[in-house]
Amino acid sequence: MKAGFRHWLAAFCLACCPLAFATEAPNLVSLVFAGDIVLDDSAGEMIRRGEDPFADLATVFEGADIRIGNLECVIATTGSAGDKNYTFRAHPRTIPVLKRHFDALALANNHSGDFGREAFAQMLGLLKQAGLAQFGGGHDLSQAHTPLIIERKGLRIALLGYSEFMPRSFEADYNAPGIAWSEDEQVVADIRKARAVYRADLVIPVMHWGWENEPTSNARQRHLARIMVDAGADAVIGGHPHVTQEIEHYQGKPIIYSVGNFVMKETDNANQRRGWVLRLQLDKAGVSSLDTVVAQISLEGIPQRSRDAASPCWRRGETGLRLCRNPD
Repeated sequence: MKAGFRHWLAAFCLACCPLAFATEAPNLVSLVFAGDIVLDDSAGEMIRRGEDPFADLATVFEGADIRIGNLECVIATTGSAGDKNYTFRAHPRTIPVLKRHFDALALANNHSGDFGREAFAQMLGLLKQAGLAQFGGGHDLSQAHTPLIIERKGLRIALLGYSEFMPRSFEADYNAPGIAWSEDEQVVADIRKARAVYRADLVIPVMHWGWENEPTSNARQRHLARIMVDAGADAVIGGHPHVTQEIEHYQGKPIIYSVGNFVMKETDNANQRRGWVLRLQLDKAGVSSLDTVVAQISLEGIPQRSRDAASPCWRRGETGLRLCRNPD
C-alpha cells in the first residue's frame, strides 16, 4: 500500500469513526473504569459456584490496556462488623475473578473499613499476594497517599484515590492501615508529587464523593474537581452516589462525577441498576477521547451489557458531549 493512500485512509477512518480508530492507534493507551463493586451477596455466591458475575462485560475489559474498578467492600476472613447500616465483606475466593478482569482496584471508599483495620490489612496482603494492584489505601498514611504508577506504551499514568464520605474513622494513620481522605491541600500536594517525584505523564484522581441517589453533582464535588485540575490532574473519575451524574470539561480536562454502580447488592431501586463502564483514550496531552458502555444491573445486582442504550461520548476538539451506542 502506497504511503499517500495510507495517509488518506487513516484520515478517512478518523473522520468517520474516531473512537474506533483511536483504539487501534499504537500511541494511545486505553483505560477502562468500572464503578462500585460489592462481592458479598449474589455476586459472591456466583463466584462460590464457579460462575463469573463480570462475564457479560468481559470483552470491554479485555480490550483495554489498563482496567480499574472501585472495590466497595473488604475482602477478608477476619474482623468484626462496624456499627453502621450496611457492612460488606467478601471471601478471598473472589480475588482470582477480580484479577481476571482488573489490573488495579480503588480502595478509598466508605466500605473498605467495614470490618476494621485488621480486615483491611488482611485484604492488602491478599491483594499483594495475588499480584492485584491497589491505590487509595495502605498500611499507613504515607502508603495510602502514594500513587499507583502504571506504564503502558511509554506513558506513565499515576492513579490516586480518595474518599469524602463518612465515616472518616476509616482513614489511614501514620502507623495504622486505612484509606486516603481528601483534604484539599494534601490532594494538591499528592498530584504535584506524582509528577515531580514519580515522573508521571498523566495524573488521574479517583474520587468517592457526592450524595447518594443524586443525579447531579453538588457544589463540593465541583469545587474539589476544579482544585484537582488546577493542580495538574488530567481527568477526574468519581463514584459513590450509586447513580450516574453529569460529565463536564474544565480547562479542557474531563470530570466524570459519577459512573454509578457496577456489581452490587440485590436491589429493586431502578435508578441504581444502571451504571457506566468508562473508557478513556490517553496520550501525553491527556484524554483524547472518552465513551461509556451502559451496564444494566439485574435485581440480583449482576451487570449485563446494554448494547442498544445511548450514553455520553466525546473526543478532543469537540465542544460538548455526544450520545453514542456501543453495540460491539
